[in-house]
Amino acid sequence: MAASTSSLASKVGSGLGFQRSELRGLPPPSVQISIQRHSRPSRRLEVKAIGNVFGNFFRVATYGESHGGGVGCTISGCPPRLPISEADMQVELDRRRPGQSRITTPRKETDTCKILSGVADGMTTGTPIHVFVPNTDQRGHDYKEMSSAYRPSHADATYDFKYGLRSVQGGGRSSARETIGRVAAGAVAKKILKLRTGTEILAYVSRVHQVELPEGLVDNETVTYEQIESNIVRCPDPEYAQKMIDAIDAVRVRGDSVGGIVTCIARNVPRGLGSPVFDKLEADLAKAALSLPATKGFEFGSGFAGTLLTGSEHNDEFYTDANGNIRTRTNRSGGIQGGISNGETIYMRIAFKPTSTIGKKQNTVTRDRQETELIARGRHDPCVVPRAVPMVESMVALVLVDQLMAHLAQCEMFPVNPAFQDPINPAAHESLPHSQAHLNGFLLELYYCCILLFVASPDKAHPKSVSRKVVGKKLQLLSFSILWCLYQK
Repeated sequence: MAASTSSLASKVGSGLGFQRSELRGLPPPSVQISIQRHSRPSRRLEVKAIGNVFGNFFRVATYGESHGGGVGCTISGCPPRLPISEADMQVELDRRRPGQSRITTPRKETDTCKILSGVADGMTTGTPIHVFVPNTDQRGHDYKEMSSAYRPSHADATYDFKYGLRSVQGGGRSSARETIGRVAAGAVAKKILKLRTGTEILAYVSRVHQVELPEGLVDNETVTYEQIESNIVRCPDPEYAQKMIDAIDAVRVRGDSVGGIVTCIARNVPRGLGSPVFDKLEADLAKAALSLPATKGFEFGSGFAGTLLTGSEHNDEFYTDANGNIRTRTNRSGGIQGGISNGETIYMRIAFKPTSTIGKKQNTVTRDRQETELIARGRHDPCVVPRAVPMVESMVALVLVDQLMAHLAQCEMFPVNPAFQDPINPAAHESLPHSQAHLNGFLLELYYCCILLFVASPDKAHPKSVSRKVVGKKLQLLSFSILWCLYQK
Protein backbone atom coordinates (compact mmCIF):
# COMPACT_ATOMS: atom_id res chain seq x y z
CA MET A 1 0.00 0.00 0.00
CA ALA A 2 2.91 2.34 0.90
CA ALA A 3 4.55 1.68 -2.42
CA SER A 4 1.39 2.32 -4.29
CA THR A 5 0.70 5.58 -2.46
CA SER A 6 4.30 6.73 -3.03
CA SER A 7 3.95 5.94 -6.68
CA LEU A 8 0.66 7.81 -6.76
CA ALA A 9 2.26 10.84 -5.11
CA SER A 10 5.07 10.79 -7.64
CA LYS A 11 2.63 10.71 -10.53
CA VAL A 12 0.51 13.48 -9.09
CA GLY A 13 3.60 15.59 -8.26
CA SER A 14 5.00 15.16 -11.74
CA GLY A 15 1.68 16.18 -13.16
CA LEU A 16 1.80 19.40 -11.14
CA GLY A 17 5.36 20.30 -12.23
CA PHE A 18 7.40 19.07 -9.24
CA GLN A 19 10.60 17.02 -9.61
CA ARG A 20 10.60 13.52 -8.16
CA SER A 21 13.55 14.36 -5.90
CA GLU A 22 11.58 17.23 -4.30
CA LEU A 23 8.89 14.83 -3.14
CA ARG A 24 11.12 12.25 -1.45
CA GLY A 25 11.29 14.07 1.90
CA LEU A 26 7.56 14.40 2.23
CA PRO A 27 5.59 11.95 4.40
CA PRO A 28 3.46 9.50 2.55
CA PRO A 29 -0.03 10.88 1.85
CA SER A 30 -2.95 9.60 3.84
CA VAL A 31 -5.76 8.60 1.56
CA GLN A 32 -9.17 8.20 3.13
CA ILE A 33 -12.26 7.26 1.18
CA SER A 34 -15.53 7.66 3.00
CA ILE A 35 -18.70 6.18 1.60
CA GLN A 36 -21.87 7.18 3.37
CA ARG A 37 -25.34 6.04 2.47
CA HIS A 38 -27.93 8.75 2.82
CA SER A 39 -31.52 7.72 3.00
CA ARG A 40 -33.28 9.52 0.16
CA PRO A 41 -36.93 9.38 -0.76
CA SER A 42 -37.36 7.18 -3.81
CA ARG A 43 -37.71 9.12 -7.00
CA ARG A 44 -40.80 8.35 -9.01
CA LEU A 45 -42.34 9.70 -12.17
CA GLU A 46 -44.95 12.34 -11.43
CA VAL A 47 -47.40 13.31 -14.15
CA LYS A 48 -49.31 16.55 -13.71
CA ALA A 49 -52.55 15.66 -15.44
CA ILE A 50 -54.66 18.65 -14.46
CA GLY A 51 -57.27 18.64 -17.24
CA ASN A 52 -59.17 21.56 -15.69
CA VAL A 53 -57.39 24.50 -17.36
CA PHE A 54 -58.07 25.75 -20.88
CA GLY A 55 -56.09 28.25 -22.97
CA ASN A 56 -52.51 29.48 -23.31
CA PHE A 57 -52.75 33.26 -22.98
CA PHE A 58 -56.35 33.67 -21.82
CA ARG A 59 -56.47 30.81 -19.32
CA VAL A 60 -59.61 29.52 -17.65
CA ALA A 61 -59.67 27.02 -14.78
CA THR A 62 -63.08 25.67 -13.79
CA TYR A 63 -63.90 24.06 -10.47
CA GLY A 64 -66.80 22.56 -8.53
CA GLU A 65 -69.27 19.69 -8.80
CA SER A 66 -72.97 19.24 -9.40
CA HIS A 67 -73.93 18.67 -5.77
CA GLY A 68 -71.06 20.42 -4.01
CA GLY A 69 -71.13 23.86 -2.44
CA GLY A 70 -70.84 25.63 -5.78
CA VAL A 71 -69.10 25.94 -9.13
CA GLY A 72 -67.15 28.63 -10.94
CA CYS A 73 -63.91 29.59 -12.60
CA THR A 74 -60.69 31.54 -12.33
CA ILE A 75 -59.66 33.58 -15.38
CA SER A 76 -55.99 34.46 -15.83
CA GLY A 77 -54.52 36.66 -18.55
CA CYS A 78 -57.50 38.97 -18.99
CA PRO A 79 -56.37 42.41 -20.18
CA PRO A 80 -56.79 45.25 -17.67
CA ARG A 81 -59.29 48.10 -18.11
CA LEU A 82 -61.98 45.94 -19.71
CA PRO A 83 -65.44 47.05 -18.56
CA ILE A 84 -67.14 43.95 -17.13
CA SER A 85 -69.78 43.26 -14.51
CA GLU A 86 -71.70 40.41 -12.94
CA ALA A 87 -74.66 41.49 -15.09
CA ASP A 88 -72.62 40.77 -18.26
CA MET A 89 -71.99 37.24 -17.06
CA GLN A 90 -75.51 36.75 -15.77
CA VAL A 91 -77.04 37.28 -19.21
CA GLU A 92 -75.09 34.30 -20.54
CA LEU A 93 -75.61 32.18 -17.41
CA ASP A 94 -79.37 32.69 -17.60
CA ARG A 95 -79.33 31.21 -21.10
CA ARG A 96 -77.54 28.13 -19.71
CA ARG A 97 -79.35 27.66 -16.41
CA PRO A 98 -81.70 24.73 -15.74
CA GLY A 99 -85.47 25.03 -15.37
CA GLN A 100 -85.91 27.42 -18.31
CA SER A 101 -88.80 25.53 -19.90
CA ARG A 102 -90.56 22.18 -20.07
CA ILE A 103 -87.94 20.81 -22.49
CA THR A 104 -85.05 21.31 -20.04
CA THR A 105 -84.23 19.77 -16.67
CA PRO A 106 -86.69 20.87 -13.94
CA ARG A 107 -83.86 21.52 -11.45
CA LYS A 108 -84.37 25.04 -10.10
CA GLU A 109 -81.17 27.06 -9.88
CA THR A 110 -80.84 30.82 -10.27
CA ASP A 111 -77.13 30.43 -11.11
CA THR A 112 -76.46 33.88 -9.65
CA CYS A 113 -72.77 34.68 -10.11
CA LYS A 114 -70.48 36.62 -7.84
CA ILE A 115 -67.16 38.14 -8.94
CA LEU A 116 -64.79 37.77 -5.99
CA SER A 117 -61.58 39.24 -7.46
CA GLY A 118 -59.98 40.79 -10.51
CA VAL A 119 -62.54 43.56 -11.05
CA ALA A 120 -62.57 46.99 -9.42
CA ASP A 121 -65.05 49.79 -10.13
CA GLY A 122 -66.45 47.85 -13.06
CA MET A 123 -63.08 47.37 -14.77
CA THR A 124 -60.77 44.38 -14.92
CA THR A 125 -57.51 44.92 -13.06
CA GLY A 126 -55.36 42.49 -15.02
CA THR A 127 -55.19 40.09 -12.08
CA PRO A 128 -57.03 36.74 -11.89
CA ILE A 129 -60.81 37.02 -12.02
CA HIS A 130 -62.57 34.63 -9.66
CA VAL A 131 -66.25 33.83 -10.28
CA PHE A 132 -68.42 31.80 -7.92
CA VAL A 133 -71.94 30.39 -8.39
CA PRO A 134 -73.53 28.54 -5.44
CA ASN A 135 -75.52 25.31 -5.79
CA THR A 136 -78.88 25.72 -4.07
CA ASP A 137 -81.17 22.91 -5.28
CA GLN A 138 -79.30 19.65 -4.71
CA ARG A 139 -81.15 16.38 -4.22
CA GLY A 140 -78.53 13.80 -3.34
CA HIS A 141 -81.10 11.13 -2.46
CA ASP A 142 -82.11 10.92 -6.13
CA TYR A 143 -78.82 9.13 -6.79
CA LYS A 144 -79.21 6.26 -4.31
CA GLU A 145 -79.57 3.56 -6.98
CA MET A 146 -76.85 5.12 -9.14
CA SER A 147 -74.37 4.96 -6.25
CA SER A 148 -74.04 1.21 -6.85
CA ALA A 149 -75.22 0.72 -10.45
CA TYR A 150 -73.58 2.34 -13.46
CA ARG A 151 -75.74 4.42 -15.80
CA PRO A 152 -75.28 3.08 -19.37
CA SER A 153 -73.20 5.43 -21.57
CA HIS A 154 -72.56 7.75 -18.59
CA ALA A 155 -69.17 8.65 -17.12
CA ASP A 156 -69.98 6.80 -13.87
CA ALA A 157 -67.99 3.71 -14.84
CA THR A 158 -65.03 5.44 -16.48
CA TYR A 159 -64.52 7.77 -13.49
CA ASP A 160 -64.28 4.65 -11.32
CA PHE A 161 -61.92 3.04 -13.85
CA LYS A 162 -59.62 6.08 -13.81
CA TYR A 163 -59.72 7.40 -10.24
CA GLY A 164 -60.87 4.39 -8.24
CA LEU A 165 -63.74 6.39 -6.75
CA ARG A 166 -66.22 9.05 -7.82
CA SER A 167 -68.62 11.69 -6.63
CA VAL A 168 -71.96 9.92 -6.92
CA GLN A 169 -74.41 12.78 -6.39
CA GLY A 170 -75.14 14.55 -9.66
CA GLY A 171 -72.25 12.94 -11.48
CA GLY A 172 -69.63 15.23 -9.90
CA ARG A 173 -67.33 16.84 -12.48
CA SER A 174 -68.93 14.91 -15.33
CA SER A 175 -72.13 16.90 -14.82
CA ALA A 176 -72.94 19.69 -17.29
CA ARG A 177 -73.09 21.97 -14.25
CA GLU A 178 -69.31 22.26 -14.59
CA THR A 179 -69.90 24.37 -17.73
CA ILE A 180 -71.09 27.31 -15.63
CA GLY A 181 -67.47 28.40 -15.24
CA ARG A 182 -66.92 28.17 -18.99
CA VAL A 183 -69.98 30.30 -19.76
CA ALA A 184 -68.97 32.95 -17.22
CA ALA A 185 -65.48 33.12 -18.73
CA GLY A 186 -66.99 33.10 -22.21
CA ALA A 187 -68.91 36.28 -21.36
CA VAL A 188 -65.58 38.00 -20.69
CA ALA A 189 -64.07 36.62 -23.89
CA LYS A 190 -67.06 37.78 -25.93
CA LYS A 191 -66.70 41.29 -24.49
CA ILE A 192 -63.02 41.43 -25.46
CA LEU A 193 -63.73 40.24 -29.00
CA LYS A 194 -66.60 42.69 -29.45
CA LEU A 195 -64.60 45.71 -28.30
CA ARG A 196 -61.27 44.76 -29.90
CA THR A 197 -62.29 43.27 -33.25
CA GLY A 198 -66.07 43.55 -33.56
CA THR A 199 -66.36 39.76 -33.70
CA GLU A 200 -69.83 38.30 -33.15
CA ILE A 201 -70.42 34.67 -32.12
CA LEU A 202 -73.84 33.06 -32.46
CA ALA A 203 -74.98 29.46 -32.09
CA TYR A 204 -78.34 27.86 -32.75
CA VAL A 205 -79.99 24.44 -32.80
CA SER A 206 -80.01 23.05 -36.33
CA ARG A 207 -81.17 19.52 -35.54
CA VAL A 208 -83.14 17.64 -32.88
CA HIS A 209 -83.32 13.89 -33.41
CA GLN A 210 -84.72 13.50 -36.95
CA VAL A 211 -85.87 17.11 -37.37
CA GLU A 212 -83.19 19.05 -39.23
CA LEU A 213 -83.07 22.54 -40.71
CA PRO A 214 -82.74 22.28 -44.50
CA GLU A 215 -79.43 23.57 -45.80
CA GLY A 216 -79.66 27.23 -46.77
CA LEU A 217 -82.89 27.91 -44.88
CA VAL A 218 -80.98 30.01 -42.32
CA ASP A 219 -78.54 32.58 -43.70
CA ASN A 220 -75.45 32.54 -41.48
CA GLU A 221 -74.54 36.03 -42.66
CA THR A 222 -77.78 37.63 -41.46
CA VAL A 223 -79.22 35.45 -38.68
CA THR A 224 -79.67 37.42 -35.44
CA TYR A 225 -79.51 36.78 -31.72
CA GLU A 226 -83.17 37.81 -31.41
CA GLN A 227 -84.27 35.19 -33.95
CA ILE A 228 -82.38 32.47 -32.08
CA GLU A 229 -83.72 33.44 -28.66
CA SER A 230 -87.33 33.81 -29.87
CA ASN A 231 -88.26 30.25 -28.82
CA ILE A 232 -87.35 27.71 -26.14
CA VAL A 233 -85.41 25.38 -28.44
CA ARG A 234 -83.20 28.18 -29.85
CA CYS A 235 -83.84 27.46 -33.52
CA PRO A 236 -84.04 30.64 -35.66
CA ASP A 237 -86.76 29.26 -37.94
CA PRO A 238 -90.19 29.29 -36.21
CA GLU A 239 -91.67 26.40 -38.21
CA TYR A 240 -88.79 24.01 -37.56
CA ALA A 241 -88.46 25.24 -33.99
CA GLN A 242 -91.97 23.96 -33.26
CA LYS A 243 -91.20 20.61 -34.91
CA MET A 244 -88.12 20.28 -32.69
CA ILE A 245 -90.09 21.14 -29.55
CA ASP A 246 -92.70 18.51 -30.46
CA ALA A 247 -89.94 15.91 -30.96
CA ILE A 248 -88.51 16.63 -27.49
CA ASP A 249 -91.96 16.56 -25.88
CA ALA A 250 -92.67 13.17 -27.45
CA VAL A 251 -89.70 11.49 -25.75
CA ARG A 252 -89.88 13.53 -22.54
CA VAL A 253 -93.25 12.11 -21.52
CA ARG A 254 -91.92 8.58 -22.12
CA GLY A 255 -88.90 9.12 -19.87
CA ASP A 256 -86.53 8.98 -22.84
CA SER A 257 -84.14 11.46 -24.48
CA VAL A 258 -82.87 12.58 -27.90
CA GLY A 259 -79.74 14.29 -29.23
CA GLY A 260 -79.14 16.97 -31.82
CA ILE A 261 -76.74 19.36 -33.51
CA VAL A 262 -75.70 22.91 -32.61
CA THR A 263 -74.42 25.12 -35.42
CA CYS A 264 -72.08 27.95 -34.42
CA ILE A 265 -70.92 30.91 -36.50
CA ALA A 266 -68.30 33.57 -35.85
CA ARG A 267 -68.61 36.70 -37.97
CA ASN A 268 -65.99 39.39 -38.57
CA VAL A 269 -63.12 37.28 -37.26
CA PRO A 270 -59.77 38.96 -38.10
CA ARG A 271 -57.57 37.33 -40.67
CA GLY A 272 -54.51 35.53 -39.39
CA LEU A 273 -55.79 33.79 -36.26
CA GLY A 274 -54.40 30.29 -35.78
CA SER A 275 -50.92 28.94 -35.10
CA PRO A 276 -49.81 26.11 -37.40
CA VAL A 277 -49.10 23.37 -37.05
CA PHE A 278 -50.34 21.93 -33.76
CA ASP A 279 -52.43 24.94 -32.72
CA LYS A 280 -54.35 25.39 -35.94
CA LEU A 281 -57.55 27.32 -35.41
CA GLU A 282 -59.86 24.44 -36.34
CA ALA A 283 -57.85 22.08 -34.09
CA ASP A 284 -58.34 24.36 -31.09
CA LEU A 285 -62.03 24.81 -31.91
CA ALA A 286 -62.51 21.05 -32.17
CA LYS A 287 -60.83 20.43 -28.82
CA ALA A 288 -62.89 23.17 -27.17
CA ALA A 289 -66.18 21.90 -28.56
CA LEU A 290 -65.50 18.23 -27.86
CA SER A 291 -64.54 19.01 -24.27
CA LEU A 292 -68.20 19.84 -23.60
CA PRO A 293 -70.33 17.11 -22.01
CA ALA A 294 -72.30 14.79 -24.35
CA THR A 295 -70.48 15.85 -27.53
CA LYS A 296 -69.94 13.18 -30.18
CA GLY A 297 -68.82 14.97 -33.32
CA PHE A 298 -67.34 18.16 -34.77
CA GLU A 299 -67.10 19.49 -38.31
CA PHE A 300 -66.41 22.89 -39.82
CA GLY A 301 -66.96 24.25 -43.29
CA SER A 302 -68.09 21.55 -45.69
CA GLY A 303 -67.15 18.94 -43.11
CA PHE A 304 -67.68 15.29 -44.00
CA ALA A 305 -69.95 16.24 -46.90
CA GLY A 306 -66.92 17.80 -48.59
CA THR A 307 -65.55 14.32 -49.21
CA LEU A 308 -68.33 13.80 -51.78
CA LEU A 309 -67.07 16.66 -53.97
CA THR A 310 -64.18 16.93 -56.39
CA GLY A 311 -61.45 19.51 -55.95
CA SER A 312 -62.90 21.74 -58.67
CA GLU A 313 -66.29 21.60 -56.95
CA HIS A 314 -64.98 22.14 -53.45
CA ASN A 315 -62.36 24.88 -53.92
CA ASP A 316 -63.29 28.43 -52.83
CA GLU A 317 -62.24 30.71 -55.67
CA PHE A 318 -60.64 34.03 -54.76
CA TYR A 319 -61.69 37.45 -56.02
CA THR A 320 -61.07 41.10 -55.17
CA ASP A 321 -64.06 43.01 -53.81
CA ALA A 322 -64.96 46.67 -54.38
CA ASN A 323 -62.70 47.75 -51.51
CA GLY A 324 -59.70 45.90 -52.88
CA ASN A 325 -59.87 43.11 -50.29
CA ILE A 326 -59.16 39.50 -51.23
CA ARG A 327 -62.28 37.40 -50.58
CA THR A 328 -63.67 33.98 -51.52
CA ARG A 329 -66.79 33.53 -53.65
CA THR A 330 -67.88 30.48 -51.66
CA ASN A 331 -67.07 29.43 -48.12
CA ARG A 332 -66.73 25.66 -48.07
CA SER A 333 -63.51 26.22 -46.10
CA GLY A 334 -65.62 27.52 -43.24
CA GLY A 335 -63.51 30.67 -42.80
CA ILE A 336 -60.30 28.73 -42.10
CA GLN A 337 -57.57 27.68 -44.54
CA GLY A 338 -54.32 26.06 -43.52
CA GLY A 339 -55.34 26.40 -39.88
CA ILE A 340 -55.56 30.21 -40.19
CA SER A 341 -58.67 32.41 -40.38
CA ASN A 342 -59.13 34.03 -43.79
CA GLY A 343 -61.62 36.74 -42.82
CA GLU A 344 -64.75 34.90 -43.98
CA THR A 345 -67.43 33.73 -41.56
CA ILE A 346 -66.31 30.72 -39.52
CA TYR A 347 -69.00 28.09 -39.12
CA MET A 348 -69.03 24.68 -37.46
CA ARG A 349 -71.44 21.97 -36.32
CA ILE A 350 -71.26 20.07 -33.03
CA ALA A 351 -73.17 16.83 -32.44
CA PHE A 352 -74.62 16.00 -29.00
CA LYS A 353 -75.77 12.53 -28.02
CA PRO A 354 -79.05 11.79 -26.24
CA THR A 355 -78.90 12.35 -22.49
CA SER A 356 -77.70 9.10 -20.91
CA THR A 357 -79.72 9.43 -17.68
CA ILE A 358 -83.25 8.37 -18.59
CA GLY A 359 -86.32 7.08 -16.77
CA LYS A 360 -86.57 3.85 -18.73
CA LYS A 361 -85.45 0.45 -17.46
CA GLN A 362 -81.97 -0.50 -18.71
CA ASN A 363 -79.60 -3.40 -18.18
CA THR A 364 -76.33 -2.56 -16.43
CA VAL A 365 -73.89 -3.81 -13.77
CA THR A 366 -73.12 -2.75 -10.22
CA ARG A 367 -69.78 -1.57 -8.89
CA ASP A 368 -69.17 -5.10 -7.57
CA ARG A 369 -69.73 -6.50 -11.10
CA GLN A 370 -73.20 -7.92 -10.63
CA GLU A 371 -75.68 -7.63 -13.50
CA THR A 372 -78.81 -5.70 -12.63
CA GLU A 373 -81.51 -3.38 -13.99
CA LEU A 374 -81.66 0.37 -13.46
CA ILE A 375 -84.35 3.03 -13.74
CA ALA A 376 -82.52 6.32 -13.20
CA ARG A 377 -84.17 8.98 -11.09
CA GLY A 378 -83.32 12.65 -10.82
CA ARG A 379 -83.88 15.74 -12.93
CA HIS A 380 -82.28 15.65 -16.36
CA ASP A 381 -82.64 17.25 -19.78
CA PRO A 382 -84.64 15.22 -22.32
CA CYS A 383 -82.45 16.99 -24.91
CA VAL A 384 -79.29 18.93 -24.09
CA VAL A 385 -78.95 21.02 -27.26
CA PRO A 386 -81.13 24.05 -26.30
CA ARG A 387 -78.96 24.68 -23.22
CA ALA A 388 -75.78 23.73 -25.08
CA VAL A 389 -76.08 26.81 -27.34
CA PRO A 390 -74.45 29.29 -24.88
CA MET A 391 -71.87 26.64 -23.92
CA VAL A 392 -70.73 26.27 -27.53
CA GLU A 393 -70.61 30.05 -28.02
CA SER A 394 -68.48 30.40 -24.90
CA MET A 395 -65.95 27.76 -25.91
CA VAL A 396 -65.59 29.32 -29.38
CA ALA A 397 -65.09 32.74 -27.77
CA LEU A 398 -62.38 31.36 -25.47
CA VAL A 399 -60.51 29.91 -28.45
CA LEU A 400 -60.76 33.08 -30.54
CA VAL A 401 -59.61 35.43 -27.78
CA ASP A 402 -56.71 33.11 -26.93
CA GLN A 403 -55.65 32.97 -30.59
CA LEU A 404 -56.12 36.73 -30.92
CA MET A 405 -53.68 37.32 -28.06
CA ALA A 406 -51.20 34.88 -29.61
CA HIS A 407 -51.45 36.65 -32.97
CA LEU A 408 -50.96 40.12 -31.50
CA ALA A 409 -47.99 38.93 -29.44
CA GLN A 410 -46.23 37.33 -32.40
CA CYS A 411 -47.32 38.94 -35.67
CA GLU A 412 -47.94 42.55 -34.60
CA MET A 413 -44.92 42.99 -32.39
CA PHE A 414 -43.42 44.99 -35.27
CA PRO A 415 -45.11 46.93 -38.07
CA VAL A 416 -47.18 44.73 -40.35
CA ASN A 417 -46.57 44.26 -44.05
CA PRO A 418 -49.42 46.38 -45.49
CA ALA A 419 -49.22 44.60 -48.83
CA PHE A 420 -50.64 41.44 -47.24
CA GLN A 421 -51.57 42.06 -43.63
CA ASP A 422 -54.36 44.09 -42.06
CA PRO A 423 -53.47 45.34 -38.57
CA ILE A 424 -56.03 44.41 -35.95
CA ASN A 425 -57.55 47.75 -35.01
CA PRO A 426 -59.97 48.39 -32.14
CA ALA A 427 -63.63 47.85 -33.02
CA ALA A 428 -62.96 47.18 -36.72
CA HIS A 429 -66.58 46.24 -37.38
CA GLU A 430 -66.13 46.11 -41.15
CA SER A 431 -63.33 45.16 -43.48
CA LEU A 432 -61.20 48.14 -44.38
CA PRO A 433 -60.67 49.15 -47.99
CA HIS A 434 -57.30 48.11 -49.37
CA SER A 435 -56.12 51.75 -49.56
CA GLN A 436 -57.16 52.27 -45.95
CA ALA A 437 -55.14 49.24 -44.90
CA HIS A 438 -52.09 50.73 -46.62
CA LEU A 439 -52.65 54.05 -44.81
CA ASN A 440 -53.01 52.33 -41.46
CA GLY A 441 -49.86 50.33 -42.09
CA PHE A 442 -47.97 53.55 -42.86
CA LEU A 443 -49.28 55.26 -39.73
CA LEU A 444 -48.28 52.29 -37.59
CA GLU A 445 -44.79 52.31 -39.08
CA LEU A 446 -44.50 56.03 -38.37
CA TYR A 447 -45.63 55.44 -34.80
CA TYR A 448 -42.99 52.75 -34.22
CA CYS A 449 -40.33 55.01 -35.76
CA CYS A 450 -41.23 57.76 -33.30
CA ILE A 451 -40.92 55.38 -30.39
CA LEU A 452 -37.59 53.98 -31.62
CA LEU A 453 -36.21 57.47 -32.25
CA PHE A 454 -37.11 58.58 -28.74
CA VAL A 455 -35.58 55.49 -27.12
CA ALA A 456 -32.42 55.23 -29.25
CA SER A 457 -31.36 58.87 -29.73
CA PRO A 458 -28.43 59.85 -27.44
CA ASP A 459 -28.42 63.26 -25.73
CA LYS A 460 -25.35 64.42 -27.64
CA ALA A 461 -27.25 64.16 -30.90
CA HIS A 462 -29.33 67.20 -29.95
CA PRO A 463 -28.16 70.80 -29.71
CA LYS A 464 -27.56 72.03 -26.19
CA SER A 465 -30.44 74.49 -26.55
CA VAL A 466 -32.89 71.67 -27.17
CA SER A 467 -33.08 69.12 -24.38
CA ARG A 468 -33.87 65.47 -24.86
CA LYS A 469 -36.91 65.96 -22.67
CA VAL A 470 -38.44 68.50 -25.05
CA VAL A 471 -37.78 66.27 -28.08
CA GLY A 472 -39.28 63.32 -26.22
CA LYS A 473 -42.43 65.29 -25.44
CA LYS A 474 -42.86 66.24 -29.10
CA LEU A 475 -42.36 62.65 -30.25
CA GLN A 476 -44.82 61.50 -27.60
CA LEU A 477 -47.44 63.95 -28.83
CA LEU A 478 -46.84 62.86 -32.42
CA SER A 479 -47.20 59.18 -31.53
CA PHE A 480 -50.43 59.84 -29.65
CA SER A 481 -51.75 61.78 -32.66
CA ILE A 482 -50.96 58.83 -34.93
CA LEU A 483 -52.73 56.40 -32.62
CA TRP A 484 -55.74 58.73 -32.50
CA CYS A 485 -55.84 58.76 -36.31
CA LEU A 486 -55.76 54.96 -36.36
CA TYR A 487 -58.56 54.81 -33.82
CA GLN A 488 -60.69 57.25 -35.81
CA LYS A 489 -60.18 55.22 -38.98
